[in-house]
Amino acid sequence: MQTFSATTPVRLGPAQHLATRLAFFIAGFGLAAWAPLVPFVKARAGLDDGALGLLLLSLGVGSIVAMPLAGALVARLGCRLVLIVATVLLCLTLPLLATLSSVPLLAAALFVFGAGVGSIDCTINIQAVIVERAAGRPMMSGFHGLFSLGGILGAAGVSGLLGVGFTPLMASVVVVAGMVLALLAAMPGLLTGGESSGPPFAVPHGVVLFIGILCFIMFLAEGAALDWSAVFLSQVRGAEPAVAGLAYAAFAATMTAGRLAGDAIVQRLGPIRVVVWGAICAAAGLALATLVPAWEAALAGYALLGAGCSNIVPVFFTAAGRQNVMPESVAIPAITTLGYAGILVGPAAIGFVAHAASLSVALLIVALLLLGVAASARWLRI
Repeated sequence: MQTFSATTPVRLGPAQHLATRLAFFIAGFGLAAWAPLVPFVKARAGLDDGALGLLLLSLGVGSIVAMPLAGALVARLGCRLVLIVATVLLCLTLPLLATLSSVPLLAAALFVFGAGVGSIDCTINIQAVIVERAAGRPMMSGFHGLFSLGGILGAAGVSGLLGVGFTPLMASVVVVAGMVLALLAAMPGLLTGGESSGPPFAVPHGVVLFIGILCFIMFLAEGAALDWSAVFLSQVRGAEPAVAGLAYAAFAATMTAGRLAGDAIVQRLGPIRVVVWGAICAAAGLALATLVPAWEAALAGYALLGAGCSNIVPVFFTAAGRQNVMPESVAIPAITTLGYAGILVGPAAIGFVAHAASLSVALLIVALLLLGVAASARWLRI
């Protein structure tokens, strides 16, 4: 176990690298395992679509409330303890979400689950910034790639278990066992201690606010792929539901592959070029998917969107670790919160624009915002 401090050099090695990768995997795995359970929750609690949507807000609210608190706790106690507690929250609440039928209890459990997710997200990115800085080479994309890989395995694994006859409770217990094993393997390399400089809470400003706004746009683009790609293909392009679902699969596959290869890409091209060309690629992909009237083009477009987006957010977290306006225990929760706001608010905003104009217009606005990210990259301090 390594103690870190804001005022002393940090020497880290393979144990910390492995622990950080495992922590990102836990975050993606645990969050994605919830998605296949949602239809069971809806049926068990007798919810319509509107009521389910309101219930799901509990997860987002819990995440956003917990993020600043997690940063403050990391600054005082270190990453290790906060990550352990947050993972325990996921392990305790996931089986409850797989069995509860009372809406108030489900809302409470989902709030706590979201708090665990938000706390883990903040903590792993703080540790990742410290580990990458100590290594002196790009590592952030690879860390985020493990989050994406964990997400794919979590969703696919739970879906597969349910498909072969496991109950939701049994499937959730398997997920919990996997998270516990990964946490035990990661614990020796998780950072202990804390940094004492800076206030526990602060309003983001300067370059931190700038990075947070860019993260909001990138998470908005991810939300557009997650929530609207299948709707666009089915309603606008007339694709079959099975085909429509491939759009997000294409996005997720290229994003994961891009992140797993991203450290070498960032090393070769430099972070600014990665942001500029990545955002241009993402905008071009979304425009292709929206403007060309063929579902095959849409799949190719969403694949380009995933490839373009893949390494931009990791570069932003690296930039957050290099700025000196705010301590990372404050800056990273602020940036993560703004990013989550893009996931939570963005898809609804796309829906409003789609209702007022059309879904194509809404998606093209997102593409223009991505071009804005490309144009803004030169102001990043990397």
